This record gives sequence, structure tokens and C-alpha cells, in this order.
Amino acid sequence: MMDSGFYSAFTALAARMQSLDLVANNLANANTVGYKGQDLFYKSYSASLNGTRLTAENQAINDFAIIGGANIDLSSGSFSNTGNDSDLAIEGSGFFSIQTKRGIRYTRNGNFTLNSQRQLVDQQGDTVMGQQGPIVLPNGKVTISTDGTVSVEGANVDQLKIVDFPHGTLLVPEGSTDFNAPAGSAAPATAAKVRQGMLESSNSDPVSSAVSLIDLQRNAEMVQRALTIFNTDFNQTAVEELPKV
Repeated sequence: MMDSGFYSAFTALAARMQSLDLVANNLANANTVGYKGQDLFYKSYSASLNGTRLTAENQAINDFAIIGGANIDLSSGSFSNTGNDSDLAIEGSGFFSIQTKRGIRYTRNGNFTLNSQRQLVDQQGDTVMGQQGPIVLPNGKVTISTDGTVSVEGANVDQLKIVDFPHGTLLVPEGSTDFNAPAGSAAPATAAKVRQGMLESSNSDPVSSAVSLIDLQRNAEMVQRALTIFNTDFNQTAVEELPKV
């Protein structure tokens, strides 16, 4: 019983520490353009996995909650006008495609600029992809239509490569706003509209994140006290039983 209580408290503390990291990251990115908040989900780890037959009581005691992973909240943030022609936002479901040194990555962060070669790039200097490859813009007035068609002085240059993913596709966050996806899972977005001169804000609510952070900190402190009590009991039992061996 004591072992089970100790392990339950330990896994609870580990889960809360991971939750603290995630909520703190959500809070830190509350003002990051295109950031998508995350929520942890839990799964049960059972002592019965080792093949031992357990009673109903022990089964209940030895089912420990551990982190199963994080769900990404892909809901849209709010949109704001910037007046900058290279700032872009996506209304609806979809992602910009970015060529990085690690391969193609996907983002909702449309805070783009032009580099010295007049390539459209993100804040890390990675190129924004069009249907013909990295987008390069000649001099002149840039216009980007809702379907992602890029024009300069009325002449079509390329079309933004906006993609989407089937429901349930595993998107892995990289950095603050980039995502990696399984090879071959990206498909042309059908419900996305590009908004030029606008940016999408983070969908992370700083107020709820702050409240969650305080709640998790209090819970972690309570579990730490429980672990201290269990550890004290273990030590006392060992001292009492050792002379009998």
C-alpha cells in the first residue's frame, strides 16, 4: 500500500512538472504571432503490464496517471491589420510552407519580410514556398490575393503553397510556431483564404494560462509534501526492521 501511494505521488508530481512546463510555454507565447496553444492529456500506466495478476483493489491502486502527450489547439487567433504588404494571415484551416535546413515545415505565423535576394522569408530567414519553389519578388507593388496568388505590378509571380492535413495527423511543434508533419501528409488547403497586411495572434489565453500555472504550482507543492511524508515513513520502517534481519 505504501509503495503504491509513493508511486502514485511520484507520477502525479512528474505529470504536474510537465504540465507546468507546457502551461508556462503557453503563457510565454501569449503574444507570439501564429502560436498555437497546447494541452496535455493523460494515460494510465498499470502495474499489471508486467504480467502480474492483480486484485481489483491493487489494480485500482497501481494504475498511475502519466503524461500521454500534448494536444495542439488549432483554433484561429484574432486578426490584426499591420499595413505591411509582406505580413500574411490565413483565414480558415491551412498552413504556410517554409523551407528550412531541416526540411519543409509548416506555420501559421505570416510575419514575413524580404531578404537581400528579395526572397520572401520568415523571421528565421527561412524561405516561404510557392508552387514553383521559394518565392522571389521583383521590384514593385506586391499584391497577394485570397487564393495566395502573388503579383507584382499586376503580373503574376507565383502562388503561395498553402497546405492542410487530414484530421488526426500528428503535427510536431518545432520552436514557437513551426510544425513538422509526416511525409506525404500535406495536401492543398481547400478552405484557406490569405489576408494580406494582416497577422494572426496567438490563440493562447494569458489569463487562463496564468490561473492554470498557479493551480499547478499549488498541486505540485501538495504532492511534494506527500512524497516527503512517504519518504519519512519508508526511512522509519527501514530503521525499525533492519535490526530484526
